[in-house]
Amino acid sequence: MRTVYRGSVVETTRVVENGIVVTQGERILYAGEEGGYAYSGDEEIRDYSGQWIIPGLIDIHVHGNAGHDVMDGTKEALVAISKSLSSYGITGFLATTMTAPFAEIERALNAVVETVGSPELAAEVLGVHLEGPWINPKMKGAQAEENIVHPTEERVDAILRLIGEKLCVVTIAPEMPEAMAAIQKLTEQGVICSIGHSDATIEQVNEAVERGASHATHMFNGMRGLHHREPGVVGATLVHDRMTCDIIADFIHVHPNAVELVYRMKGRERLLLISDGMRAVGMPDGTYDLGGQTVHVRKCIARLTDGTLAGSTLTLNRAIGHMVETLRLSVPDAVYMAATAPAVKLGVSERKGSLEVGKDADLVVLAPDYSVRATVVKGRMVYQEGESE
Repeated sequence: MRTVYRGSVVETTRVVENGIVVTQGERILYAGEEGGYAYSGDEEIRDYSGQWIIPGLIDIHVHGNAGHDVMDGTKEALVAISKSLSSYGITGFLATTMTAPFAEIERALNAVVETVGSPELAAEVLGVHLEGPWINPKMKGAQAEENIVHPTEERVDAILRLIGEKLCVVTIAPEMPEAMAAIQKLTEQGVICSIGHSDATIEQVNEAVERGASHATHMFNGMRGLHHREPGVVGATLVHDRMTCDIIADFIHVHPNAVELVYRMKGRERLLLISDGMRAVGMPDGTYDLGGQTVHVRKCIARLTDGTLAGSTLTLNRAIGHMVETLRLSVPDAVYMAATAPAVKLGVSERKGSLEVGKDADLVVLAPDYSVRATVVKGRMVYQEGESE
C-alpha cells in the first residue's frame, strides 16, 4: 500500500503548491508535482491541501520535554520525550546531557544505548549531544559549576567506551586544560566538536578548528562575545568557513537582528535551528529541574533563581515561524535550517533532511500558523493532531 500526502510540498529550493509526497513502507517513493506521478490505484490519499508538507525536523540540542529530561536516565523518559517532540514536528533528535557527576551522565548514556531503535519511540534518537562537563566555569550558564571537569584522556576514553558511535556532538571549551588534545581525539573518532560555554579567544578558537572543532553551540549564549579588538568565539565562528553553528531562535536568548546577522554571515547551509528545550516544554508555568538546578518558568521563559536563562521552552516548528514571520525568510530556507542542515551536519543526509525519492519517509504536515497537524517517521504516523496515544 502506498500513501499519498497532498499539500504544499516544501522542497529545498521551492514550494510545490499542488504537490504530493508518496510513501511506501519506510521510504519516499515520489515527491513533487501531482501531475508527475502515475497513480496505480493502490494508494491511500491523505489530503492536506492548504498546508505545508515539510521534511521531518531534526533537533541536535534538546534536554527534555513534557516533564521529562534526558538526565532522568531512563528509557521511559526518552520515550516520553520522543513522543512529545513528534507533536512539534521532530522526527529525529540528539539526547542532550548536562554537566553532572559522572555516575549520572553514565546512567543517562546507558539509557540512550538501551532506547535507540526501540519501537516505542516516536521521534528517533539519533545519538547523544554531550553538553558538559568539559566547559568553562566562567561561561557555565545553567550548568552546575561544581561538576565541571577537564577533558582528560581517561575521561574521554570512558565516554567513548560507553556509547561509541552514538556520541555525535560534544560541546567543549577549547581553552580549558587538555581540551585541545580531547578535540583532536574526538574528531578522529568522528565526533562533532562544538565550541560552547567557552571564553576562548580567537587564537584559541583558531587552534581548536585546526584540531578539528567544526561547530559552535547556541550562538551568543555561553560564549565570549564579539569585540573589535578580540573577536572571541562569536567573531571566530562568523568568519570561519569551516565552522557551522546553531542558534535558539526564540528571540529571547538572542535578539532578532543578531539572529539575522548570523544568518547573513553563515547562510542556511551553516546555521542550524535548535530548541535547547528542557522538561518544561509543553508544560504550564511553574518550577522545574534542569541538571539538578531549580528553574522557574514564567510566561514560557525559563530562568534559574539568579535570573540566568536556563534552556528554553522553544520548539522547532515555532522557530521556523519566527524566522519566516519576523526575519521574512522563505519557508524553504527556514525549514532547511531545521531539517536539511542538521541532517548534513550529522552525516545522515543520504536518508534524512529532505523530501527526496529513496530517503526515509520522515515528513511533517505544518499548518499556516506553524502548528503541527501530523508527523510521520519512516512511514509510520506517530502524531496526528487531535488524537491521543
